[in-house]
Amino acid sequence: MWQPEPGWLALPGATGASTVGVWRTVLGDQPVVVKRLAAPSEHDPAELGNPRHFAYWRRAADVVTSDIVAAAPGLRPPPLAAIEEDVEGITITQEWVEDASLSGLFVAHALGRFAGAQLAPAPWLARNLLRDRLDRVERRGGWTTLARTTVADVADHLWSRRAEFLAAADALVQVPQHGDPVPANLPGRDGDDVVAIDWGTLGTGPVGADLGYFALAAREELEPLLDAYLMGLPEGLATREEVTLGARVTAVFTVLNRAEWALARVAGGEGALAGKYRHPSVAPHLRALQRQFTHLEALIDS
Repeated sequence: MWQPEPGWLALPGATGASTVGVWRTVLGDQPVVVKRLAAPSEHDPAELGNPRHFAYWRRAADVVTSDIVAAAPGLRPPPLAAIEEDVEGITITQEWVEDASLSGLFVAHALGRFAGAQLAPAPWLARNLLRDRLDRVERRGGWTTLARTTVADVADHLWSRRAEFLAAADALVQVPQHGDPVPANLPGRDGDDVVAIDWGTLGTGPVGADLGYFALAAREELEPLLDAYLMGLPEGLATREEVTLGARVTAVFTVLNRAEWALARVAGGEGALAGKYRHPSVAPHLRALQRQFTHLEALIDS
């Protein structure tokens, strides 16, 4: 049975059904990160074995072996990476990336450049990322906890129109996307490019989708980030209105999904739900939701 080596430092924040853990260690003089992925068993969700689903278990390793994004503009992986595969799973070892404290505008510009990349075809590139995430929520009954809050009417309106908004996003030009562009996954800099990690959701999606996802955790508001993204986007690929739609749909439905998830985790405890809004695992998601009220209203009025 695979086990991490003694002395490896476990890193927080490892997520994903197939992720066993992430550790920092040193090989020779080189600081590295080791990530372990577990091969799915017969009892795991079928989506882990679906190469088009965002949760496909081995995509991060396929990115390393294929070099598919090694020369892409805007975003690039760490320069040194290797994998070892066995019957239980895959171990990915890659160079440690120092945090360059990048501004949101720099990252947004890089995301726009990456959206213009020409990736080689690969059967394991993710598709329909937002749609698949919403399908997961639907299988759990929808935004049932949000229905008990002051945003119940707004949430119900958007949930009932989700197919309409997903179709509008699908009609936009589909571009390469990192899929999980949170600041923690975009730590480094190499010239004009961002050195990105955790490529497990690499695929294609609506233009602006990566930007909307990133905007949820960025210090800057969406409008200046949008300007920077458009400066990086190849000319003629999409209009400002199209990018805004892709970013807005992704940001709004993602932030509502997260708020539902956070509230549902604490809803079963004693006391009124409203008394748990300041819970440390809930409050950040509600603050993020408040930041998106302008964009919620824009979708409702559309």
